[in-house]
Amino acid sequence: MQYKAISPEDYINQVPEARKNALNKLRKTIKENLPKGFTEGIQYGMIGYFVSHEIYPDGYHCKPEEPLPFMSFASQKNSINLYHSGIYAVSEIHDWFVNEYPKHCKLKLDMGKSCIRFKKIEEIPFDLIAELCKKLTVKEWIDIYETNIKKK
Repeated sequence: MQYKAISPEDYINQVPEARKNALNKLRKTIKENLPKGFTEGIQYGMIGYFVSHEIYPDGYHCKPEEPLPFMSFASQKNSINLYHSGIYAVSEIHDWFVNEYPKHCKLKLDMGKSCIRFKKIEEIPFDLIAELCKKLTVKEWIDIYETNIKKK
């Protein structure tokens, strides 16, 4: 589902009532655990956390006018989805998450390259997400992005 939101608060106000508490808790978890330097806002129709142009003027190589994306979440039709670029770009973070997930959740992990789908909102492992948020600093993310992802 696509929401036409202008702020994270606006986004959460538009989602179905049954999901608001989970999204607010997810937002709070990310904001409290993400290293300093990431900026919160709306990016690609989701609540996103990114490296601002003030810190990284080049922006995202696919769309330089956009700040460098890092993490986001969205309320979709059948799930709440969490996107984390570190899971995609750093195999150690991916492997750590896949190995830790069963310790925090009874459900089978439903994951794509960087997307984690939570179909049962009462089963979102907020403590694991908090740990995931701490895995990369802004500087580390920029270094990984420039070394492995950005087209030269």
